[in-house]
Amino acid sequence: MLVIFRIQAYADITSSVLLWRLHMQKDASPDSAGRCHCTALRKASRRISYLYDLALAPSGLKATQRAILAKIARLESATVGTLAEAMVMDAGGLAHTLKPLVRDGLVSTGTDPDDRRSRSIKLTAAGKAKLKQSEKLWDTAQQVFEKQLGREQVQALNQAIGLLISDGFGDKFESAVTAGE
Repeated sequence: MLVIFRIQAYADITSSVLLWRLHMQKDASPDSAGRCHCTALRKASRRISYLYDLALAPSGLKATQRAILAKIARLESATVGTLAEAMVMDAGGLAHTLKPLVRDGLVSTGTDPDDRRSRSIKLTAAGKAKLKQSEKLWDTAQQVFEKQLGREQVQALNQAIGLLISDGFGDKFESAVTAGE
């Protein structure tokens, strides 16, 4: 079922954001996700990324770009390696995602003063302004997500995601796979 929400953005710009609602319980059953946990998680990730991209469209940012800008803002300055680790991304994927941010003057890169072999990444004034511009859109997307999923399920989802992205889970998973369990 397709639901259209109207989101009031900065400067009284109203944008339509399409949100896909979970279909009846049969579609939310474990069988509908398929047998592969990885595939089910990737499908969910692509769906949510698409919805957040729609919500953020008036800002000109994609969800991944906004997440990177927000992480750089929190870190104040980072290297490609530390940012990739913080984003749970490989450095190559991060470098690809950074290119349009650098091109558009939202992020600057340079030689890391502490380690000349590394590239440092900083938000520019334009990057800080773009992040601020996207804040209300992101807040609205967060609120709509929570309303659609429900507070308790959002909390359970956040706990599961926290476990899945933890080093402990990754280490145990890798050990079990390599041991043939």
